[in-house]
Amino acid sequence: MLKRQEPMSAEKLETNMSAMIDIVFLLLIFFMLTLRVAEPEGEFNVNMPSNSISCFGEDKGLPDISVQLRANPDGTLSGVFFGQRNLGTGPAAFEQLNIEILKVIGRPGDPITKDLAVEIDADYELHFSNVINTVGACTGRIDKRSGKVVKYIEKIKFKPHTT
Repeated sequence: MLKRQEPMSAEKLETNMSAMIDIVFLLLIFFMLTLRVAEPEGEFNVNMPSNSISCFGEDKGLPDISVQLRANPDGTLSGVFFGQRNLGTGPAAFEQLNIEILKVIGRPGDPITKDLAVEIDADYELHFSNVINTVGACTGRIDKRSGKVVKYIEKIKFKPHTT
């Protein structure tokens, strides 16, 4: 005679999540401890113009150095102007600008020039690489003998353009 089998009772299967949570936290701790924060490249102290005009007059010790960058219709550089002098175009113009900035500040790192700023007036159509070359020429140079950076001026401003 055959025995009738009774259906198996349905058991609820539960997975143990504690091992999974342990692994997740171990991975999180591992990645937090091995994270290396990269230092920013080419950090410049650049003050962008604001749209609002200050109600209070600023007490300026030294006037800002004015550098104008003019562009051709195609965006290429048509001239670098230091004050009213045209320094030309191309790499030689930026080298000459670096020399002119050094003449103005006298000695690099002099405390008197701490508050001195360069105001760059660039045409809107100008290629960005020319603006970067101008910032580089105004902020300093690399000493050929020692290979160290010689800082000239750290404050760079851009002249606001009105439309």
